[in-house]
Amino acid sequence: TASDDGQVSLLTLLDLSAAFDTIDHDILFHRLEHVFGIQNSALSFFRSYLTERKQMVSISGYSSNPSTLLHGVPQGSVLGPILFLLYTQPLSQIIDRHSVSHSEFADDSQLYDSVPREQFDSLLSNMQSCVDDVKLWMTQNKLQLNEGKTEALLIDPQNSPNLPLSITIGQNDICFSRSVRNLGVIFDDKLSMKQQVSKICQSAYLELRRISSIRHVLTVDATKTLVTSLVLSRLDYCNSLLSGIPQQLIDKLQKVQNCSARLIFKTSKCTHVSPLLAKLHWLPIAQRINYKISSLCYDVVSDTAPLYLSDLLCLYVPSRSLRSSADTRIFRIPTRKKKFQGQRAFSHLGPVTWNKLPYSVRHAQTQSQFKTQLKTTLFRSVYEPDS
Repeated sequence: TASDDGQVSLLTLLDLSAAFDTIDHDILFHRLEHVFGIQNSALSFFRSYLTERKQMVSISGYSSNPSTLLHGVPQGSVLGPILFLLYTQPLSQIIDRHSVSHSEFADDSQLYDSVPREQFDSLLSNMQSCVDDVKLWMTQNKLQLNEGKTEALLIDPQNSPNLPLSITIGQNDICFSRSVRNLGVIFDDKLSMKQQVSKICQSAYLELRRISSIRHVLTVDATKTLVTSLVLSRLDYCNSLLSGIPQQLIDKLQKVQNCSARLIFKTSKCTHVSPLLAKLHWLPIAQRINYKISSLCYDVVSDTAPLYLSDLLCLYVPSRSLRSSADTRIFRIPTRKKKFQGQRAFSHLGPVTWNKLPYSVRHAQTQSQFKTQLKTTLFRSVYEPDS
């Protein structure tokens, strides 16, 4: 949306060194008690959970002496990310003082903002001072910002000349990258998603080659299970970000799904794939993206979506009483004079996708009912268009 308005966007991805392993227990317990009001038996539970843990190294039957862990929270545990977010809660207030937007996903922190070209120097200065304050706070709280792995992405739709080429963080100059990996998704400075699609296809074909090497000893059901877990999971991960990309990129992903179906049924490359996909009850790539967008919209209307999604959409409220007034789940589509990148934004594509769904699907009473009816509707639109 900012690109459509001619604004320059800056994204800074902060990297922490061994973030979960360096959490100070005393600081964490103090924050739990005095900031979040966790006391008595609840606080004792956290103390019991985190203290007196031991670790050891075992190699080829030889083990080291147990060592008591004085810091950190267990990685891979349910409580690990939650405790880390509670530990770093003061960071939000520090970042907000610099008028910079931010998001935190456990130990993945990102700072971002968009401004007109003439205000970019001010944004860069705010971003640098913000990161300096974040680094100072982390040092005081026993965390370490890894400046060498911190990345920055500059998105400039107009390719303005004389823009800075780097951002200074501490003593290091971080050059703006052409692409960065953000929560497992590759973003490039043109927002094209080409590198993300290429990476998905590369990793998916690798898994298909591995499965094909043992296909002769697998049943159809076993092969389907492997393909679903190792290939389709890659095609579906964050696929809502692929909405609105060029058809040629969708076709590349569709070829991966087609190869997967042919591998399961051991058919040749010349075999028509639509009957195979229908037999597997797989939605094509475009419909899988549609399914994800629609599911996110349902979470918004049912008040189960996080605020950063629900704030992007608003319900349409007619100015006078109409027969459609009872249909309270119709989103208002934001009007834009110019649409290019912005039409791929969830704030625009979400309402467009949702409003095209049948009334009965949009008004499903439960999430499970909604997903069942949604898949049936999308499935019939592809494989039974005349029904």
